[in-house]
Amino acid sequence: MSLEPPLCPAAIRLTGIDKRFGAVHANRAIDLTVQSGSIHGLLGENGAGKSTLMKILFGMIHADAGMIEIDGAPVTFRSSAEALGAGIGMVQQHFSLIGAFSVTENLIMGRATGSLAMRMVRRLDLPRAARRAQELSDCFGFGIDPFARVSTLSVGARQKVEILKALWGGARTLVLDEPTAALSPPEAEELYALLDRLRAEGTTIVLISHKMPEIMRLCDRVTVLRDGAVVGEAELSGKDLARPAVRQLIEAHLVQMMIGRGNPELPQRAPKEGPLILDVRGLTDGVQFGPLDLKVHGSEIVAVVGVEGNGQSELVDLLMGLRKATDGLIAIDGHNVIDWSTQRRLDAGIAHIAEDRHATGVADGMSLIDNASIGFVDGKPFSTGPWFLSLRQRRLLTETLIERHQVRPPAADIPMASLSGGNQQKLVVGRELARAPRLLIAAQPTRGLDVGSTSAVHRALLDLRAGGSAILLPSLDLAEVFAIADRLVVLRKGQIVGRMTAAQFEIDQIGRWMSGSQGDPAPGPPCPDAPKQMDTAL
Repeated sequence: MSLEPPLCPAAIRLTGIDKRFGAVHANRAIDLTVQSGSIHGLLGENGAGKSTLMKILFGMIHADAGMIEIDGAPVTFRSSAEALGAGIGMVQQHFSLIGAFSVTENLIMGRATGSLAMRMVRRLDLPRAARRAQELSDCFGFGIDPFARVSTLSVGARQKVEILKALWGGARTLVLDEPTAALSPPEAEELYALLDRLRAEGTTIVLISHKMPEIMRLCDRVTVLRDGAVVGEAELSGKDLARPAVRQLIEAHLVQMMIGRGNPELPQRAPKEGPLILDVRGLTDGVQFGPLDLKVHGSEIVAVVGVEGNGQSELVDLLMGLRKATDGLIAIDGHNVIDWSTQRRLDAGIAHIAEDRHATGVADGMSLIDNASIGFVDGKPFSTGPWFLSLRQRRLLTETLIERHQVRPPAADIPMASLSGGNQQKLVVGRELARAPRLLIAAQPTRGLDVGSTSAVHRALLDLRAGGSAILLPSLDLAEVFAIADRLVVLRKGQIVGRMTAAQFEIDQIGRWMSGSQGDPAPGPPCPDAPKQMDTAL
């Protein structure tokens, strides 16, 4: 009789995990097994229960029922510190960094349960910790300054710090919740290479992602959740994903399980150039941005692409009046708005989907009603006098947005913080579209959204364009740009270094412009001189 070698225990085994939040049944008796040394994908629509399940694993919240096993042994985590001590690290979708602290201080605080980190905290041995942080950053090619204050970092750089924080103590299992949501394509490829290397070295990774190419590129196995329950799994390792027919079949199967229907298709573009709505000339902040010339017409979507930190955020801030321009012109429908306040620009027909919704787009502790009516309160029917707001009208708006954009859970009075990141984004997008703007500045509008919600947002943007509005689309997602943009410009070091129409889109050339591998070409012919007089009042 031959004896078979014993099977290695799974790195993670969740059995019968159940969790309710009032009337919301977030997890329904979930069983999940993740094999050691694998990358296991977790797919599902926004609000399907993915993040809740992983927060239970990480000890952030406690299940109402069920069991957790790590390496074959039952465990009960009363806190994240205990999960960290057991070798589980989690990079959450929303940043958990302290802006006033340096990168090194955040790394120490994030791994305070490790013996090395505890000694560093007690002795405040920041130079030693900074050397370790620099070694980690250099090892993974993240290019992070360990002495930089987190509040000064770009969104992409903060995401890298979050990942470094999870790796700081040598976690054996990593849970990554939408890790590339804030990364440019080159940065995402760097992360993919890192994850491949970690897997080869035996690290177990659970990857929550809405990006199908990312799932297909990285994962050995995928579990799909819908309405808080497991609806199916798919084995990817060993499949010939290089064959388009095989890949398309698997992708279609995953989408069908995830949203209960086939992958939605966008209508064909039929752009017709309208009147000039946004006219930017010689715009600069006198520091690192500009000078820059840019035009966006009605019935047009113009994408702004580039590696994170090359001027996209500065451009949006200047257009919205959140940053002071030292020179140049910003004209909306022929009116020079460069000296106007942000509120006056909103009143003039500009809407803004913020890149970082938590910093400038929402108030987490306030209700959906309060968040849905931000920016509407100065006019009818929401304002009934100088000191009075109509709760009935604000509730009506909120319930309309919830229904139209399928925000879950559909409760207008709950705090914004109780929604998943994707559902928060859907409410923000709906709120800005409800302004019926002349110009919509949509910065990363589908960040953190699932396949179905992303398609719905794209369709809404196309509908807005068809109605004659102009849309400026700063985006790190080239697939999104290729799907809906009519033109794109590439930013590098605060200047436009390349321009393309949809008919010319070519990813290799865009990548060369983004990386500067061809040098920085001239930004093209300048716009005509600004007229001596501009209308400054509506």
